[in-house]
Amino acid sequence: MGFKQVVYWLIAGSRGGENRARIIAQINGKPSNARKLAQALKLDYKTVQHHLELLTKNGVLTSSGPNYGRVYFLSQESEEMYDEIKELSKEE
Repeated sequence: MGFKQVVYWLIAGSRGGENRARIIAQINGKPSNARKLAQALKLDYKTVQHHLELLTKNGVLTSSGPNYGRVYFLSQESEEMYDEIKELSKEE
């Protein structure tokens, strides 16, 4: 499965896609850690952790730092297709 198909599945094709799209939008231009994302998006910390794990495992995000306080960034591929990701989140 190509990267574009993976992103489509994560955003528009599976449960939790709306929250994943919100996380991606929040991280775009402003890398953040799980705690700050949970606060900004008014989501449970464990929910955010779950989505960050899925997004990182599938190459949508990259991260840096120790487990607690780990900062998440959009991957290069995600940055390159960010406009398409935004459109997918509107369709969901």
